[in-house]
Amino acid sequence: TGSTVSGSPVKGKVGQNITVPCFYSVRSEQDITSMCWGRGKCPASKCYQTIIWTDGWKVTERSNSRYILKGKLVLGDVSLTIVNAVEADSGTYCCRVEISGWFNDQISNHDVVVEKARISTASPHTYTSEKTSAPGSTSGSSFTITRMWPPVSSSEAPQTIPGPCSNTSGCWDVTSNLQNRSVSRPSQPYSENWLYIGISLCVVLLVILSVSLFLT
Repeated sequence: TGSTVSGSPVKGKVGQNITVPCFYSVRSEQDITSMCWGRGKCPASKCYQTIIWTDGWKVTERSNSRYILKGKLVLGDVSLTIVNAVEADSGTYCCRVEISGWFNDQISNHDVVVEKARISTASPHTYTSEKTSAPGSTSGSSFTITRMWPPVSSSEAPQTIPGPCSNTSGCWDVTSNLQNRSVSRPSQPYSENWLYIGISLCVVLLVILSVSLFLT
C-alpha cells in the first residue's frame, strides 16, 4: 500500500479560517493527478465522507462552500482551507493523492482541533476614597465614596463613569455636608508672644539707661 503520513494536529478557533496542509511532488505536467479530501481516516481506496475532489487542475466536486483549495493545484499544493470554522469541524481529515499503479496512492491523516474563543472573566475594579477629620477637630466624622467599574473587553469603547452627584440638588447637599464638617484647628498665640517680647526689650533698655545715669 502507499505511504501513510500523520502530521501534528492543526489547531484553530471558532470563526477563523483553518488550513490543513497537503502536498505532492509535481516535476512535469504528467505528474498532475486527481485527489480527494474526506472526513475520517483514509480507507483502502478513495475517501470516506468526501468533502472535495479535484482532477489536478480544478475542483470538480465539493460538499460545502466552506471547503476550498487555495493553493496552486498544478504545483501539487492541495492544502484544504476550512472557512469560518465551527466546533463540529474538529476531527480527522484524509488527504488522498491518486498515483498511477497498484496501491501507490499518497495518503495522509490530519487531526483538526477547533477551540472556542476565550471570554474575558476579569472581576470588577473597586475604587475607594476615604477622608477623616484631622486630629484635634471638634467633629470626628468621616465619609467614604466607593465606585465600581465593570470589566471591559478589548473590543468595547471606554465608558464614562458617573460621578457621585446624579443631579444639581444632590451636589448642593454634598457641598453643604462638607462645609458643616469643616476641620477646626487651635489658633497659635503669635500676637501674645510678640507682646511679651516687646515688654521684655523695654525693661532691658530701661535697666541699661538707669545704670548709665547712675555711673554718670
